[in-house]
Amino acid sequence: MHTLTAARVGRLLRVVCLVLPVVALAQDSGSPPARTPAPDFVLLDAKGAEVQLSQLKGQVVLLDFWATWCTGCKQEIPYFIDYDSKYRTQGLTSVGVAMDDDGWKTVKPYLAEHPISYQIVAADGVIAKQYSITNLPVTLLIDRQGRIAEKHLGVVPREAWEQRIQELLREPAEK
Repeated sequence: MHTLTAARVGRLLRVVCLVLPVVALAQDSGSPPARTPAPDFVLLDAKGAEVQLSQLKGQVVLLDFWATWCTGCKQEIPYFIDYDSKYRTQGLTSVGVAMDDDGWKTVKPYLAEHPISYQIVAADGVIAKQYSITNLPVTLLIDRQGRIAEKHLGVVPREAWEQRIQELLREPAEK
């Protein structure tokens, strides 16, 4: 049995970082993956009102899974506030799903100090499994037909994400 030294781990990580992009490019068929329906959910907002994803069909939905303790989440929320104010009238709806274990007990005080202009709901025990959320942040763009058009793990690249939102907003509501 071999012991991994810091140097070996470093070399292994460099190899993985060099090889994975090549493997990903080799697997790219040139056509975008088929869009799959976004799992429906009903979650409560801070006032106790129900928010149901399927009711947002016809809109492009920015669905942000975040938590008050997540540094990357807090870094990208200002982008989402900007997108929301800029594109709301064109059909963008933004929904933040707070994944904090204590739910509203933790999220409400955070929102009082750090207001977010778009709708925030608290996660239940099911949504993480429905959307395969194991790390944060995770952000999805859902097209006007209710299908997942894009899923990003980690902090979104601001300009590229805005461009993707604009592309989805140009798509027709019904196909």
